[in-house]
Amino acid sequence: MIITKDHIGGLVFLCLSAAYGYYTGDISMLPGDEYEPFNAQTLPSILSYMGGILSIALLLTASRDASDRLSFKGYDFPLVIKLLVLVVLFGIALEWVGFLVSTVFFLICGYWLLGERKWKTLLIASVPFALFIWFSLSQLLDIYLAPGRLITMLFGG
Repeated sequence: MIITKDHIGGLVFLCLSAAYGYYTGDISMLPGDEYEPFNAQTLPSILSYMGGILSIALLLTASRDASDRLSFKGYDFPLVIKLLVLVVLFGIALEWVGFLVSTVFFLICGYWLLGERKWKTLLIASVPFALFIWFSLSQLLDIYLAPGRLITMLFGG
């Protein structure tokens, strides 16, 4: 049996879809919502089923050519590990310094890890994007984004 990139991608996507589907049951609903045809769990459940179906389709239709065989040559695994560590640090920083500051630092560090070294480019590529996402979420969609514990302790909440 030949394992290709499509097989690996299909298996990873299937695992993610199954885990996502499993946790959709934890989404809380308002009393009486369980009898509604469309509630807070409906769309995530549909997405998890679609992800499972598409990943199985990818597994079944994956190329079986020997030229598509999985090879780890050319991959920069240390960079992948650094980016994963950066994502974990981003998750920790969200709670302490809030969405806007942690997103700006996450993007600056991510671009820096990927090879960009000019500060002007790092700031132009990071700050407007983080501001746009923050504005869209908090002002347009009215989603509450906690300012962060450190910001609250320093400036009050």
